Amino acid sequence: MTSSPGLFPTFFLSGFECSTFHWQHRGRRDLVAETQHDRCVDEDYRVLRSLGIAVAREGIPWPLVEQDGDFDFSRLDPMMAAMNRHGIMPIWDLCHYGYPDDLDPLSEEFPERFARYCRAAARYVVGKTPGSPFFTPINEITFFSFCAGEWGWAAPYLTGKDNRFALRLSLCRAAIAGVHALRDIAPEARMVNVDPLVYVVPPKDRPDLADEARRETFEDTFVAWDILAGRLHPEWGGGPEVLDIVGVNCYSFGQMEYRERGPHQALGPRDERIEPLEELLKVVWERYRRPIVIAETSGLGEGRPAWLHDVMQESLAAMARGIDLHGVCLFPAVDMPDWHKGTWLHNGICDLVPEGDALRREPYIPYVDELRRWQKLLNRVTVLDEDPFSDPVDLEEVRAAAQQLQLQPDRDWS
Repeated sequence: MTSSPGLFPTFFLSGFECSTFHWQHRGRRDLVAETQHDRCVDEDYRVLRSLGIAVAREGIPWPLVEQDGDFDFSRLDPMMAAMNRHGIMPIWDLCHYGYPDDLDPLSEEFPERFARYCRAAARYVVGKTPGSPFFTPINEITFFSFCAGEWGWAAPYLTGKDNRFALRLSLCRAAIAGVHALRDIAPEARMVNVDPLVYVVPPKDRPDLADEARRETFEDTFVAWDILAGRLHPEWGGGPEVLDIVGVNCYSFGQMEYRERGPHQALGPRDERIEPLEELLKVVWERYRRPIVIAETSGLGEGRPAWLHDVMQESLAAMARGIDLHGVCLFPAVDMPDWHKGTWLHNGICDLVPEGDALRREPYIPYVDELRRWQKLLNRVTVLDEDPFSDPVDLEEVRAAAQQLQLQPDRDWS
């Protein structure tokens, strides 16, 4: 019997890039196919099993499974079979930047169509894979709104802040409708609502932009979560049970210098203006008092081990101070391409090495070694046993290890 049961069977999670956006100048993208995760799903889940990871974020590609008003989810069958063979529990992403071609995301029809799709997806997947049902209704509402609503990178290719705000509201309404639809089918389903955790500062030579930077950090970042939690627009049906689990995405480029036009500029690793991750997690915890999971995090290239080291230090410092953190997701499990350039980012647990028309999975050993080190420090499994779901993570055990390590938050990020 665990004294403080966590949400998941393992503290470390992973996931696979599954974007299906309609991308500028390139048309419909399918990142599952581009990374050959669809062809290598058995191998990909076998790798996670060997690493002691029993939870993976996995996508259901809405624009590819809904055609002419009907649904065909058969492409998920090989994934679910591999999950069952290797003991991997999915967190299903239902809208990872993609929606059907015939649908306007600003229309009144959008939430209704999304809810219908969510019901169909839940009917198809619930009860067919290990563990309890977990979903992310709409991934990164805030970033999606920037990407497709202000910067014009992806469909619907809108630009300007007003369009970003309008798209964000529509996505929030759809996400709330989706949560209720999912729970119509699976009342026990849990939701992981994912968005980037960001910190924005003014340029050193533009102190007049301090208010704008602060608003983006402490107001704009939280609008979508606030709507899902029912703090804003409660008439749409949000509430704490809709927000449920707060999934924070943590990357080095999430700490930025404010720009009046276009994306902000990422801070360098030794910038004195960087805010410790522990402090940002504290802001989220005090605002919502809901379970938190780091839903995505990774470094780049040779910086991956150092990045994991820093994130774990900050995460455990947060847990030692009472923040209800349930896990850290090393995302992605296999490498992914830069959306703009198409070059490999080298941010996965495994790099992808072209061999003819195949992409060979090659674990980045220093990153794996750093994961192993933390698993041992926290007394976590390093390989899944026959039944990884017999006992959830004992968070009290993790907190005790964190307190014993006496880790302190700092601004010195790799």
